[in-house]
Amino acid sequence: MSEQMIQIEQHGGVCLLRLNRPEALNAFTSALLVQLRQALEAAAIDAQTRCVLLTGAGRAFSAGQDLADPHVAPSRDPGAAPKDIGHMLDQYYIPLALRLRSMPVPVVAAVNGVAAGAGANMALGCDIVLAAEGASFIQAFSRIGLLPDCGGTWLLPRLVGRAKALELALLGDKLKAVDAQALGLIARVVPDAELQGAAMALAQKLAGMPTRALVETRRAIDEALKLDYETALKREAALQSQLGFAHDYLEGVAAFMDKRQPEFKDR
Repeated sequence: MSEQMIQIEQHGGVCLLRLNRPEALNAFTSALLVQLRQALEAAAIDAQTRCVLLTGAGRAFSAGQDLADPHVAPSRDPGAAPKDIGHMLDQYYIPLALRLRSMPVPVVAAVNGVAAGAGANMALGCDIVLAAEGASFIQAFSRIGLLPDCGGTWLLPRLVGRAKALELALLGDKLKAVDAQALGLIARVVPDAELQGAAMALAQKLAGMPTRALVETRRAIDEALKLDYETALKREAALQSQLGFAHDYLEGVAAFMDKRQPEFKDR
């Protein structure tokens, strides 16, 4: 039986996924990436789940790729062929990053410690990122002769602009959580001891909101980054038309008029 590297807990409408290789700072291996993708796939089709919360066990969110993984570890034999790191990305990281970005429910990241390399970009690919005061973000790729992957080259300039994205990517310096928030890289910083409670409260709040509308909002914002203004306006109208026929809009308006809490159901 393979080692379970993802802890899964269901808290009402929130599916908590915890990276669970604390002894290795939750560094990614091919097995961990497969298990995380499988957990996300299961949450995506679970009607009970209305929000996913992703965090790490121990003192790190994730130190990024485990360089001892045989898929990427260079051989010390001078005659050995080099490893194709792009193949690792194609087979494991890209499907996972796309699954994370297209989840039919909101995804919250609770960064409890260091998030480095692919670990940082995995967190930044989530919808809302909370971090503990003691957490940090490191684009560590340049330190070993690589470039940001797991969506880093797409995410960074969109979150902080080209100039700061290049500084973070080229230098690979540690960025404290409070500085990441000031740059607009993440949403919120909370005291270390309050992170898990704050993240769960946020996830529970999102789970009680109109899920389909939240997901369409994410999709519309992502698409608008590559559209002109008029096309974005028309895209909003098309999506609004669809949502206007859905249960949650009718329920939301009825609840507002009746001065009661709505019961949203759409996914």
